[in-house]
Amino acid sequence: MTAISYPLVERTLANGLRVIVSEDHAAPNVAVNLWVGVGSRHESPGRTGFAHLFEHLMFQGSRNVKSGEHFSALMDEGARLNATTWFDRTNYFETVPTGALELALWLEADRHGHLLDAVTQENLDNQRDVVKEEKRQRYDNVPYGTALIDIYATVFPEDHPYHHPTIGSMEDLDAATLDDVHDFFRAHYAPNNTVLTLVGDITPEEGFAAAEKYFGPLAAIPLQNRPRHAQLPPMDGPVRVDRVGDVPNDRLYVAFRLPVDTTPDYLACQVAVDVLGGLASSRLMHRLVRTDETAVAVGGWTMGLVDGVGLGAFTVDVSSGADADEVEQALCEEISRFIAEGPDEAELESVIADTERSWLSALASIEERADHISHHALLTGDPDYVNTFVDRLRQVGADDARAAAAAWLDPGSRAVVRYLSDSSGRGEEGEAA
Repeated sequence: MTAISYPLVERTLANGLRVIVSEDHAAPNVAVNLWVGVGSRHESPGRTGFAHLFEHLMFQGSRNVKSGEHFSALMDEGARLNATTWFDRTNYFETVPTGALELALWLEADRHGHLLDAVTQENLDNQRDVVKEEKRQRYDNVPYGTALIDIYATVFPEDHPYHHPTIGSMEDLDAATLDDVHDFFRAHYAPNNTVLTLVGDITPEEGFAAAEKYFGPLAAIPLQNRPRHAQLPPMDGPVRVDRVGDVPNDRLYVAFRLPVDTTPDYLACQVAVDVLGGLASSRLMHRLVRTDETAVAVGGWTMGLVDGVGLGAFTVDVSSGADADEVEQALCEEISRFIAEGPDEAELESVIADTERSWLSALASIEERADHISHHALLTGDPDYVNTFVDRLRQVGADDARAAAAAWLDPGSRAVVRYLSDSSGRGEEGEAA
C-alpha cells in the first residue's frame, strides 16, 4: 500500500482565514491557492452568473492595483496564474518564485479586501460583455457545447442549486445593477469564507507570518446560513433530452445521480464507473468499440459535489451508420451485467492502480497539491484527504462496487442527453420523458 504523508500545518487567523502550509523545498517556488466559498450554487434566482462574473472582475483592478496589473506584475516575476469558478467555489491561484511570494499575497489581499473600489459601471459593462463572448465561444458555437448544461438541468431538480450552470443566464447578467454586484461581493468575499493554501519553498512559520501581514487586517463578515441539502435519491425513471443539429457524429451522455463526494458509496461508484467506461480496457470499450464497432469512443466519469448529490456519466461517440437507440440499449445491458456480476479481481486492481497513479502524479505538482488541499479544507473540512485518499480507495472491494452500482447506476434511473446529427433528416430538437 502506498504511504502518502505530505506535511500539512494549519492555522486560523483572528478574522477567520484558514491558512494551510505544506513545506516542500524541492524547487524555489511557492504555489499560492485561495478557495472562496462562493460558486454558482450560492446564487439566487434571477441572479445567476454572478460568481463567475467576479472571477473576471477580480482581475480588473482594486484599491491599489490598476486594471490588468495583477497579471502583469506577477508574470514579470515569472509567475503562472489564473482563476476558475465552479458550483461550490471560486479559486484564485498563482505559482511564484519564492522571492515573489509577498507580492502575490499583497495583490490577493488587495483585491479580496478592496475590490469594490474598482468595480465601476464601466468595468461591469466590460466584463459582462466578456462573459457573453465566453459563452458564445465555449458553449453556444461549438459542437456538444451545451451538453453539461443539459445534463445539469436534467439530472438535478429545478429548485436545486446545481440545476443551473456556472456560466449563468445572460438575461440575469444584463439585468444586474452595480448595486446588485456590489452586494454579492460583500456577502461572500471575506477572510472567514476563504482558505489560503501555500505549498512549496516556505516554512509554516514564514507562511503564517506572511498571511497575517497581508490578510490579517481584512475584516470578517456575517455569513449567510445556507445549509446543504439532504442526499438526493436516484431519479425515479428515465429522462431523455434530444438535441438535433450540426454535430460531427451522434453522441450519447447517460448520466446518474450519485452520493456526495468522498463518502464510501461515492468512491465505490467511482470504481464502478471506471470499470465500465473509464479505462482503455473498460467493458464499454470492449463491447461498443472493439466488438460491436458501433462506437468510435467511450468514456466514464464522476463528479464529486457536496450539496446533497454527486454526478456520474458515460459518454459514447456513435459510429457512422450505427443506431443511437441500439447503442444506448447495449450500454444499459453492460451496466445491468455489472450490477449482476460486479467487477472481477483484475478489473478492480486495474482501476485502483490507475486512479492511484493519477492521484500521485497530481500531488507531485505543487500547484495541483495546493488545489486539492484547498478543495478539501473548504468543502469537506479535511485537508488531510490528500494523504488518505489512496487508502480509502483501496478499501473498496468488488462487493462494494457492485452494491453501489445497483443502488445508483440502475439504467431505470438514467438521464440521457443525445446530440444527434441532422444529416440523417431527423426533426427538430426536443425533450421526452
